[in-house]
Amino acid sequence: MTDRLDLPDRYRREVKALLAAHVPDADVWAYGSRVNGGGHEASDLDLVLRGPNLGPIPGGRMARLDAALEQSNIPIVVQTLDWARLPQSFREEIEKQYVILREAPKPSLNRPTK
Repeated sequence: MTDRLDLPDRYRREVKALLAAHVPDADVWAYGSRVNGGGHEASDLDLVLRGPNLGPIPGGRMARLDAALEQSNIPIVVQTLDWARLPQSFREEIEKQYVILREAPKPSLNRPTK
């Protein structure tokens, strides 16, 4: 999807750094008002995290990420959800309009030679 995320670059960089530190193996999509054009300066940032193989992300990791986001310098509320724990109907709504905020590095298929 094209990047239509209404989020200043300085906050985007900080969010991405926290995501890389706390959920390095998750793809992260932004959705909601900051993507669909209905947001304003104080709108929250809605994120859905998609774990490896779309499996659930351990609750402790989600809690640590949420705590780090709350303690950050980002002046808006950042709402995080785990894709694997969402009802199918909500997933379908998100899929209608989202922006890929972060793609997790994919494991290399090349194995080191001995």
